Amino acid sequence: MNRRVLAAGLLVVAPLLGILVLNIGRDPHAFNSPMIGRPAPVFTLKPAGGGAPVSLAALRGRPVVINFWATWCVPCYEEHAVLVAGAREAGDGVQFLGVIYEDEEDRVGDFLARQGSAYPSLLDDDGKTAMAYGIYGVPETFFVDAQGRIAAKYTGPLHRTALAENLDRAREGKP
Repeated sequence: MNRRVLAAGLLVVAPLLGILVLNIGRDPHAFNSPMIGRPAPVFTLKPAGGGAPVSLAALRGRPVVINFWATWCVPCYEEHAVLVAGAREAGDGVQFLGVIYEDEEDRVGDFLARQGSAYPSLLDDDGKTAMAYGIYGVPETFFVDAQGRIAAKYTGPLHRTALAENLDRAREGKP
């Protein structure tokens, strides 16, 4: 065996194995955003299907779960039932909000009629809210504490455990 080939192979493989070992057990969807611990960007958006605009500032005093989603997003479809169940279980103690990302109101209405909903889905027509939160794809979910600070961010489809863990962070007010 050629020692140079072996040495070159080890130089490539050893760092990759080190990275793998260091990250075993970490949730790949738990995203360490620079926004965590900072005030959540405020917004006022109108709900899909009509109704009074919803303002994040008016919700200060209780935790808020902000989920950016779209009807064309398969992972958003997969997580929708988890969010609806979580909103129903949390009751009035936590406000869930869906922010619709690059989608059409008619499609959103059809989706919600078929899949159900337990919280407002808000239209971000100009995309400014998504930009303020640094959204680069959907689904992305932010957990805001009662003081209006971002306690956690989750990228990808939420599952029950991730929702509960991040919601606890928001309730405790600890990033």
